[in-house]
Amino acid sequence: NQSLSVNTPGCTPANCQLTNTKGSWFVTTPGSVVVRRAYGNLTVACTKEGYLPATTTVASSTKAMAFGNILLGGVIGAGVDIGTGAAYDYPEIISVALACGPDVRAPKPTRRYNRYATRA
Repeated sequence: NQSLSVNTPGCTPANCQLTNTKGSWFVTTPGSVVVRRAYGNLTVACTKEGYLPATTTVASSTKAMAFGNILLGGVIGAGVDIGTGAAYDYPEIISVALACGPDVRAPKPTRRYNRYATRA
């Protein structure tokens, strides 16, 4: 597991979901969350009511100790670290550039009535 801090600079609080192959976690910014490490990237999707959502992807990196484990622990030790995710790390601080402006997406269409339509 790894503890991460998530920020949405200038736009707090925001709700964020962090997802990788090991699961999903939720945090309100600014805040910290403990995630399970994995080989794959970590996707961070943040939302704030009335504002455009933002998503960022954070790459995992192989920890230096994993290479030492190959030398000292052999293939079995390295295999365990890779399988459990212990060989990987994410950045400790993640910033998501949430657009703190009004939601400018197209409004939902309103239903229009034809005044010339006949009623049954």
